[in-house]
Amino acid sequence: MKILEVNNLVMHYKLAMGGWVRAVDDVSFSLNRGDGLGIVGESGCGKTSLGLSILRILPDNAEIKGGEIILDGINILRLPESRFRREIRWKRISMIFQGAMNALNPLYTVGEQIVEAIKLHEKCSNEEAWERARESLEMVGINPNRVNSYPFELSGGMRQRVVIAMALALKPEIVIADEPTTALDVLVQSRVLHLIKRLQEEFNLSLILISHDVSIIAQMVNHVGIMYAGKIVEYGNVENVFLNPRHPYTYALLKAVPDIKGKPRRLEGLSGAPPDLSNPPSGCRFHPRCKFAIEECKTMEPKLIPVGNEHFVACIRADEIESKLG
Repeated sequence: MKILEVNNLVMHYKLAMGGWVRAVDDVSFSLNRGDGLGIVGESGCGKTSLGLSILRILPDNAEIKGGEIILDGINILRLPESRFRREIRWKRISMIFQGAMNALNPLYTVGEQIVEAIKLHEKCSNEEAWERARESLEMVGINPNRVNSYPFELSGGMRQRVVIAMALALKPEIVIADEPTTALDVLVQSRVLHLIKRLQEEFNLSLILISHDVSIIAQMVNHVGIMYAGKIVEYGNVENVFLNPRHPYTYALLKAVPDIKGKPRRLEGLSGAPPDLSNPPSGCRFHPRCKFAIEECKTMEPKLIPVGNEHFVACIRADEIESKLG
């Protein structure tokens, strides 16, 4: 059962010298209740901008120019800010921000910051809010007495757990996790990911996981959208997309990931860099870096089309290059 649908979402940033950065450009996907969706791609492809657009916490120079975000049948982009803040943001959709030290205010204790979120959205006494803050910390494996600690008194892993506790304090239905393991070592990263997975299953959360790490996406979610230059270029069930990639960009990302169980192979890098989204390439935005590009790729903008069960790709050569990518 679908809980969230994003239809043809367009969000641009206004440049001070004129012009627009097309950070999210005609993006569509859906999220089922209790499911996990991964958004993966290189830095600068629009992943975080997509998450911020859903929560409507964009900077002043950002503007949602089109599309719909449907939550249980209601287009939440049309809601007044006061109602959205009261009924949707953090209460039904919350976010685990990238970089816990930046997400937490160093001047307040972690308990004060969790209590503030609770009291802004729900009518409860100060004592009840503090008790819920302690319960939230305990839920993520932190001693409840740490409510009186400041962020700088905690380790990086503990700070990340606090951010997770804040995101779940109001028991939302959807959680957007934006690079939740940034700057953490491998062992702490593993613990944080297992915690998120356990909490998702325990509370039947719908999860949108944003990451540049294909291996994290593969183990955490059951659907994935591959994002490049502000667009979804491949979308579908994780197994279909990762075992049978149909877009050259997806294939390139997978070739750059080591396989500890398969035969030893040389990793293949992807030359070039994502385009300037204030002046993106015509046609397919990946064509300047694509070894399969033909002249038509420079002029024709591909749309997502079905290429199998729960599998969509935006590439005009998807059928003929399938055997070459395999």
